[in-house]
Amino acid sequence: MTTKTRNIVYWTTTVLVAFFMSGGVAQLMQYRANPHGVVPELGYPMYFFAILGVWKILGAITILVPGYPRLKEWAYAGIFFDLTGAAVSCASVGVYGAYGFHIFAPLIIAGLTVTSWALRPESRRVGVLFPASEERHAGVNTRAATVARG
Repeated sequence: MTTKTRNIVYWTTTVLVAFFMSGGVAQLMQYRANPHGVVPELGYPMYFFAILGVWKILGAITILVPGYPRLKEWAYAGIFFDLTGAAVSCASVGVYGAYGFHIFAPLIIAGLTVTSWALRPESRRVGVLFPASEERHAGVNTRAATVARG
């Protein structure tokens, strides 16, 4: 993948994830207007959705602004946990929605989140998940090489 294509895919997925997470504003407004209208079938306390709404907004802002690579790592993790947790919660209580929408939609957005995280530029990274070292490419066991170095 060329650098230009990588940047286009990164920014497209990042903006989409931020857009979907900005739905936290709707959660907050819904909570204030109708506290019993926010998915009571899931069994969570109503204030939980207000807390999630605030964190979603903060996460969306964090992945868009430049800098703060450590905070971005936490935001990506939080967004991923929120989305996969939503899918599992809905599946657990049988709230599937039309054609499984309440399960598939969060999982698709979680996939976009992972894509955005994986394609982020070096300036937005804290470290490397899978370091590619010369030892690894030479076929040497990196763990054994690390232990041998002391």
